[in-house]
Amino acid sequence: MFAAFLIINHCLSIDMAWAILIVAGLFESGFAFCLGKMKGVEGLAYYLWGAGFLFCLVTSMVLLAKAVQTLPIGTAYPVWTGIGAVGTVILGIVFFHEPASLARLFFIATLIGSVIGLKMVEG
Repeated sequence: MFAAFLIINHCLSIDMAWAILIVAGLFESGFAFCLGKMKGVEGLAYYLWGAGFLFCLVTSMVLLAKAVQTLPIGTAYPVWTGIGAVGTVILGIVFFHEPASLARLFFIATLIGSVIGLKMVEG
């Protein structure tokens, strides 16, 4: 991961910064997923999911830091959290059997619309 960071350690195009931001948001969902999997397990499984959590956390933060070298923080951070939030809710519904009520899906859709809107107005 850090080798990839060093490779992209030059000025990014806007499109590349957005791609990196999207991947960072997915890793945010990954660390939330690992945190959820840590609940209810013990012993080695707990520590393995914890290691996954730390890997996803560090990767997400490094990629976010790289993206904000090109993108405004006021846009990048809400988009990153939005991607992470939407991904986490979807993972919760699929893997943790959390409720998928109409209201919950509606508000996730508005969050997705907000993330897309921020991308569109930023360019």
